[in-house]
Amino acid sequence: MPRSMIKQPNWLASHSLVELVPGGIATAILQRLSAACRLFQYAYNPRLSPFLTEAIHPAMQEKYQPQEIELAAQKHWDASGAARAIEDESRPKYYCLSMFPYPSGKLHMGHVRNYTIGDVLARFHAMQGFNVMQPMGWDAFGMPAENAAIQNKVPPAQWTYANIDYMKGQLKRLGFAIDWDRELATCQPDYYRWEQWLFTRLYEKGLIYKRLGTVNWDPEDQTVLANEQVIDGRGWRSGALIEKREIPMYYMKITAYADELLADLDRLDGWPEQVRLMQKNWIGKSFGCDVGFPYDVESIGAEGVLKVYTTRPDTLMGATYVAVAAEHALATQAAAGNPELRAFIEECLRGGVAEADMATMEKKGMPTGLFVIHPLNGEKLPVWVANYVLMGYGEGAVMAVPAHDERDFAFATKYGLEIRMVIASPGNAYDEVTAPWNEAYAEVGVCVNSGKYDGFEFQAAFDAVASDLAAKGLGAKRTQFRLRDWGISRQRYWGCPIPIIHCTDCGDVPVPDEQLPVVLPEDVTVTGAGSPLAKMPSFYECACPKCGKPARRETDTMDTFVESSWYFLRYCCPDNDQAMVDERVAYWCKGGIDQYIGGIEHAILHLLYSRFWTKLMRDVGLFGAEALNEPFAQLLTQGMVVAPTFYREDASGKKDWINPAEVELTSDERGRPVAAVLRADGLPVVIGGIEKMSKSRNNGVDPQALIDQFGADTARLFIMFASPPDQSLEWSDAGVEGAFRFLKRVWRIVFEHVSGGLVAAFPGGEASEQLPEELKTFRRQLHQAIGKITDDYGRRKQFNTAIAAVMELLNAYAKLVDESATARAVRQETLEAVSLLLYPIVPHVCEALYAELRPGQMAGVQPFPKVDAAALVQDEIELMLQVNGKLRGSLRVPAGADKTAIEAATLASEVAQKHLAGKAPRKLVVVPGRLVNIVL
Repeated sequence: MPRSMIKQPNWLASHSLVELVPGGIATAILQRLSAACRLFQYAYNPRLSPFLTEAIHPAMQEKYQPQEIELAAQKHWDASGAARAIEDESRPKYYCLSMFPYPSGKLHMGHVRNYTIGDVLARFHAMQGFNVMQPMGWDAFGMPAENAAIQNKVPPAQWTYANIDYMKGQLKRLGFAIDWDRELATCQPDYYRWEQWLFTRLYEKGLIYKRLGTVNWDPEDQTVLANEQVIDGRGWRSGALIEKREIPMYYMKITAYADELLADLDRLDGWPEQVRLMQKNWIGKSFGCDVGFPYDVESIGAEGVLKVYTTRPDTLMGATYVAVAAEHALATQAAAGNPELRAFIEECLRGGVAEADMATMEKKGMPTGLFVIHPLNGEKLPVWVANYVLMGYGEGAVMAVPAHDERDFAFATKYGLEIRMVIASPGNAYDEVTAPWNEAYAEVGVCVNSGKYDGFEFQAAFDAVASDLAAKGLGAKRTQFRLRDWGISRQRYWGCPIPIIHCTDCGDVPVPDEQLPVVLPEDVTVTGAGSPLAKMPSFYECACPKCGKPARRETDTMDTFVESSWYFLRYCCPDNDQAMVDERVAYWCKGGIDQYIGGIEHAILHLLYSRFWTKLMRDVGLFGAEALNEPFAQLLTQGMVVAPTFYREDASGKKDWINPAEVELTSDERGRPVAAVLRADGLPVVIGGIEKMSKSRNNGVDPQALIDQFGADTARLFIMFASPPDQSLEWSDAGVEGAFRFLKRVWRIVFEHVSGGLVAAFPGGEASEQLPEELKTFRRQLHQAIGKITDDYGRRKQFNTAIAAVMELLNAYAKLVDESATARAVRQETLEAVSLLLYPIVPHVCEALYAELRPGQMAGVQPFPKVDAAALVQDEIELMLQVNGKLRGSLRVPAGADKTAIEAATLASEVAQKHLAGKAPRKLVVVPGRLVNIVL
């Protein structure tokens, strides 16, 4: 049989057969012919999948069985290496990356949402002809592993690797198209070796340096605590009062790149504006002035100058006191003879050291009895110690202008200090500032009560004050950044060892390349009392690389942000044991990683440090600027997954949070919950708010339980349909069940079609002109949907609307009444398209459906459906017909009708004749392609 005769077996031959033979017999004959023709198709099909093991396609199962379908699809993907990425210059590349997870034990719904978004984009672009890489790894170092090790009495490494194994199995079960050959874990020596290698280069270049830094010190556990480990001024584990201490720490000179990091934000037009603004504010470039306040020799007993920095020198005449940090030399001097002040300073030293803590804590202070001299008017200003001033910022001192700074205003009001107004603005034109605080007080305006500067506007006052300070040698203009150098030292165990050796003769010596990596011992007991490394002579005892004398290895480890600042580059070449990265970075990352996906909570530090680290690697010569200057070209920050909360309170008022799965709700007629009881005992529980899924609120949903009950595709479909990816997603059990019903419906539709015998899909093109009107209208909707969904996936990244478009299409499909052979060909075309349109979101079921519709072929290797331009051609269009703006009907006119023709058709319509009653309209408003409005 010639190949041309079997290309479209049913569609070419079915007309006369159906007409001559009774329906049931005809159907049986057609099914047998279809099966026979498929045998020939297999023989002539060069794209026949090796997955096919039987020549005759088995009958399709009537019931949708997700577990069986999904495991079969995953088995095939694994066997065929479907997700394996290789460099291929013949195709455009698409590097799709989701932020890698911390291996905490189990996936949560935030993970599922993040990685499903990435997988949808990866699969869609693969169908669009891109060479796709979607890797995965583990952000494995960090404090939570140490905490878990203490709680579970196992080494952090053992806990971490066990979690990785379990979570990897969960990711595979969700069917993500991940290239597992590129998997990495940041706790493995073959990974962190290279950041140690780069550390030594940066240290030699002066981009990493050592200085004293202020930390939270637990005197009982003899360890440094992170800010989140300090609870009400006490250590989270020991309960001891926390002290502030200065210890030697390593810093990365990110401030050297502040201007470039700021300027390059303007290039990141693929990032959300909100994220760019957050980074801009964090870098915080400001134009201000250094101001020197000479010491009052009478009270201080020595000459000197207290230096501050201000962005508002125009308000200098309103300064009424200065505040210094608890560690400042003036505070120490004043406390020597003042027990009360000394006690207050000790209280300050037990507080947090983070700027965020300063913003929210109660502002407290005490006077020192010392004074400084105002540099312009010569007044004596009192020196206060304030808990909101950090020694690590500037020189540990601020000038206070209570009338024009909200924080200073609150402090001065609390302690009865002078508030002197020196700026008049449109909302602040009074002679004095009074409580409560008014935002207008902080605005720029015109100087008042400022002597020679009265009447000066902001810039004129800025320039004049700076000039006068410079003339006195007490100040000058200066550009400053809020950004501070990155302190990367951590006095904890589970992290990358810092590759420095301390020698009494040679000083601090970087570990030579041949001695890298400095391997972190993994079989270690963690108690929480200090770092185990500092108690292990086998780790810290070593010989100096320069002189060979006994020396001590550094026992601090690196901040885990270091590991997450370059992992995306290592994915390109994880098998290279000779270099940190290689030329494959230039292929995969040229122009930046094509799509990065992660939570908005990482908008500042992780993204900023990743940008910085990429520029460091560029400048060390690991790749050129033409290959990579900014790491992430496109950024998508997905919204949170939120769910209702329920709880009971005990006698002390402590909340016992109850998982929503254990609660039975009663709702009103609008579906709003009005009461809830615990299923176990039938007693009431309190309905809390809608909050982010978390362990602390016990309102999470176990993804594994969801997969076990409904299948991975249902989880994926619900996650993508419930909300646009950048907005919060409210969990809904009813929504999950609805997603499952939709997949069963799609399966049933395909089953019914396949049971009637397969046909060749309608070819489109010129054949479209011969279609009856019903099929022509339906095919127009089909190809309009294809165009919309392509845009939803690609440009808009709005997957919920893509799913909705498929649902609308299937509703229209169900209304088709034509049962001709041509109609079956259109149905075949539609169902094949639906299988491919949904494939990026629900790949398992679509793989199975497509194999039923096109035996021997796999959906994942098909191109994404293309719009048939011929299907979009319309002979007629339908316009809404309004009377005085109210919809009264519709009007069909030729597609090319001009305004005159449309007006004539409108006046001839029944709607116009009824409402005009023989009168002429005041006017006709024609909106091309949409509506006509008759104005009476």
